[in-house]
Amino acid sequence: MEATEQTQTAAGAKRRVELLRFTTAGSVDDGKSTLIGRLLHDSKSIFEDQMEALQRSSDITGGGEVNLANLTDGLRAEREQGITIDVAYRYFATPRRKFIVADTPGHVQYTRNMVTGASTANLAIILIDARKGVIEQTRRHAYLSTLLGIPHLLVCVNKMDLVDYKQDVFDAIEADFTDFGTRLNTQDITFIPVSALKGDNIVERSTRMDWYEGPILLNHLEEVYIASDRNLTDARLPVQTVIRPQTPEQPDFRGFAGQIASGVFQVGEEVVALPSGLTSKITSIHTLDGDLETVYAPMSVAVTLADEIDISRGDMIVSRDNLPHMESQLDAMICWMDEQPLNPARKYVLKHNTHTVRCMIRSIDYRVDIENLQHVEEVGELKLNEIGRCALRTTAPLLFDAYARNRQTGSFILIDEVTNRTVAAGLIAEPVKEPPTPQFEEYAI
Repeated sequence: MEATEQTQTAAGAKRRVELLRFTTAGSVDDGKSTLIGRLLHDSKSIFEDQMEALQRSSDITGGGEVNLANLTDGLRAEREQGITIDVAYRYFATPRRKFIVADTPGHVQYTRNMVTGASTANLAIILIDARKGVIEQTRRHAYLSTLLGIPHLLVCVNKMDLVDYKQDVFDAIEADFTDFGTRLNTQDITFIPVSALKGDNIVERSTRMDWYEGPILLNHLEEVYIASDRNLTDARLPVQTVIRPQTPEQPDFRGFAGQIASGVFQVGEEVVALPSGLTSKITSIHTLDGDLETVYAPMSVAVTLADEIDISRGDMIVSRDNLPHMESQLDAMICWMDEQPLNPARKYVLKHNTHTVRCMIRSIDYRVDIENLQHVEEVGELKLNEIGRCALRTTAPLLFDAYARNRQTGSFILIDEVTNRTVAAGLIAEPVKEPPTPQFEEYAI
């Protein structure tokens, strides 16, 4: 009985420290930074020195009232203009879960910043001004969130205090977004009416919207189910380095170290080293906390194999019964992040997990018009913040899964080999399999 209670207690403690990454998105002045500031303030996640700095900044900017948006808007240009320009990360925790929040810009010209902040998120908070309803920027950020594979959308209808907390306003916005959401690749959309400025339905339930019976913001963030978001089916270990201590105690130790991208590995399991295709068995798994029999993503590990196999950085250890794609030609959605447009005539460096190769853009199939989500064909380049589908060819095969299936092994970045700047982020599409050639039997006449 005592052992059972201890097990339950340990399991409960494990659930309480689960990490949720979420991002904010929406149009300019929808109140993203204020919402995060209110969430941190009301959940008692602001240190005394941070509060004192907020009070000083309020005196400087005038008005005398504490501006909670300044918790995330740290740049001078952001505070002067009252907008968010760069991504700001904040960390806080409750007894039930830890959080990393990325406050992203709403301006069209900062789309690349929004993509950066949302790339690792489990959940996206889409803010809508109750006075304006669903606008083009709302649709843009909702589309980008689903394009980046964020499985959970939380639509917060903000500034309800400016529409007298009317239910019909909230219901109309919910119906409008739900209609648009049928065209998005997501199955989980939750709607909450809030006032970030007044604190309604952020940490405490609002007494001025007694008609709303759904979850409040913090409770939803604590309870949204994310255990199935990470791919635990496709076992993938990109090798970062080979550990060879060559000490008297371990003269023959050879450990292949890296962070598990997805899936589960066990001692005794048969695995394949790619791209060589050689097979072996896992003999031991080492971690910072000691040796383990079973490990899973995103743990950092060093595994040893039963056979002497030539494996180096950039290779991948995978399950024998579940192999990734291995191709040198691939299609991907690319978000361009550089002032100099994408030029198919140039060559770029592609970094995929621990593997780096040179590549060229074979073609730009189309560009996505972010205003209406239409595909614009026959484009010769991609400019800053534009998103398009491209065909690429690499100098060596990549080991990947489609981004829709595995965000860790389905994404990459492009680097300008001259300036060494990161110029694009890419999401790999599922390879198109050509239909088999029909086989016809010959009949004698």
